[in-house]
Amino acid sequence: MTKPHPLLAFLMFIYALLAVAALWRTFTTQAFDLLTLGVLPVLYGLYTRQFWAGVVFKIYLAIQTVALLALATAAVIAYQITPEDVKVVYQGQNIPISALVALAILVMGFQYWVAFSQKTRLYLASNDTSNN
Repeated sequence: MTKPHPLLAFLMFIYALLAVAALWRTFTTQAFDLLTLGVLPVLYGLYTRQFWAGVVFKIYLAIQTVALLALATAAVIAYQITPEDVKVVYQGQNIPISALVALAILVMGFQYWVAFSQKTRLYLASNDTSNN
C-alpha cells in the first residue's frame, strides 16, 4: 500500500492544518504544550510510514482523550455550581453545549476509528516489509 487510505489521508490533512496552527500559536505566544505540538511527530511518522507511528498516534489520542475528559469534568463541576455561567460564546454567538459535545465525540470517534483501522495498520506495516 503506497498511499494512505482516504480516511487516513483526510486525518493527515487535518493534522497538517493543526500543525500549522500549533506552530503559529507557538511563535506568537512564545509558549508550547504537548497537546498542540504533539501533532508534529504523529504527522511526520504517518507521512513517512515509520514503524513507531502507530504507537505515537495512539499515545497522542490518549493525551487528547485525557484533556477532553478533564475539560468535561471541569464543565460538569462548574455546571453544578453555577449553571447560568456555563456557556460557550464565540464572536458574540452562543454555541450550544450539546453541539460541542456531539462534535467532540464525533471527532474523537473518527480519530480512534482511523487509528485502530486495519487499513492504517497495513499502511504502516507495508513500509516495514519494503525495507527488508
